[in-house]
Amino acid sequence: MTSIRIPFRALTVALVACFAVPKQSVSQTAACGTPLAADDGWKLATPESVGFDPRSLCQWTEHRIATPLENIHAVVVARHGAIVFERYFTGDDERLGRPLGQVAYDRTMAHDMRSISKSVTSLLVGIALDQKKIASLDQPVFDFFPEYGDLRTPEKERIKLRDLLTMSAGFAWDETLTPYTDPNNSEIRMNRAVDPYRYIFSQSIVAVPGAKYNYSGGSAALLGAIIRKTTGQTIDDFARAVLFGPLGITDFEWVKLPNGDPVADAGLRLKPRDLAKIGQLVLAHGIWNGRQVVPRTYVDESTAPQIQGAGTFFYGYQWWLGRSLVGAREVDWAAGVGLGGQRVVVVPSLDLIVVMTAGLYTSPLQGSLTIDVLNDYVLSGIHGN
Repeated sequence: MTSIRIPFRALTVALVACFAVPKQSVSQTAACGTPLAADDGWKLATPESVGFDPRSLCQWTEHRIATPLENIHAVVVARHGAIVFERYFTGDDERLGRPLGQVAYDRTMAHDMRSISKSVTSLLVGIALDQKKIASLDQPVFDFFPEYGDLRTPEKERIKLRDLLTMSAGFAWDETLTPYTDPNNSEIRMNRAVDPYRYIFSQSIVAVPGAKYNYSGGSAALLGAIIRKTTGQTIDDFARAVLFGPLGITDFEWVKLPNGDPVADAGLRLKPRDLAKIGQLVLAHGIWNGRQVVPRTYVDESTAPQIQGAGTFFYGYQWWLGRSLVGAREVDWAAGVGLGGQRVVVVPSLDLIVVMTAGLYTSPLQGSLTIDVLNDYVLSGIHGN
């Protein structure tokens, strides 16, 4: 139970009913969401100094406190390289399916990232490419898995690393129609298999590799295994050395499969401010504090349309590509999206990062509510360059 079924699928469900928000005085909203200084590498700025008016978002947060059903746990906004708004809430949560009960979140606490883990895994592939650990995105996937030679077929031999990144390997795979509570869900079967990678390769080919998107946690699982095979490190250790270390991310967890490998597609747990660093890294074309952490060309390819994704969304290399209308202006964005309302949204034209964490794992609100917060309460507050 890891990834969002079809990210933002709930957008096709009836939108959250319009609600009235209580009026607040300027004094009430002035301190709302004021970020706190921390020795974590982030600069802070006042909203006004970066052209952001937080009053609308402050009104929404007061409504959130009075409406437990809207179980968002954190909202962090960064613009022009500085955090300008952050707020945390109390709500029901879980750790990769294990209930945690009511959790009073603050900036020091990690949260499930769920399928945002896929986006991070993709960045690690880019670093491995830059280090020449991986030769090419066009390398056949079976090159990395000679132990499964008995499962080779002419069709499966056509699967390339690039096809895993775009979820177009062509395997028969169902994570979107069969719920994660059903043992027949493909990801649940993979995670319960003695050998999850053999399970993936044993699936039949139902589409030409590279031709058609089909949401699959198995793609990211194979990417994680490829990183281990090519670097000699599991993805959590590789991330610590080449991605999290340079970003100053020291407090993270990557939940493990029964075979000991980290759950590449869903197991990462980060603090919201550290997730915002991932977003800032992508916004800056792979640069953090003047250092090129991920190759610019790879980041730009990852966040460019590579294939038609679910619904109206394009898909890059494990990143979702969408758009919003701000006034009469169309604004494109890239996002890491995780089950339950986990979001990191990168808005290049506005030099903006928006992070949300939530506990909406089984709620139809997880798509509509998070997009409403983005569109109606964050983007609407941008009034300057």
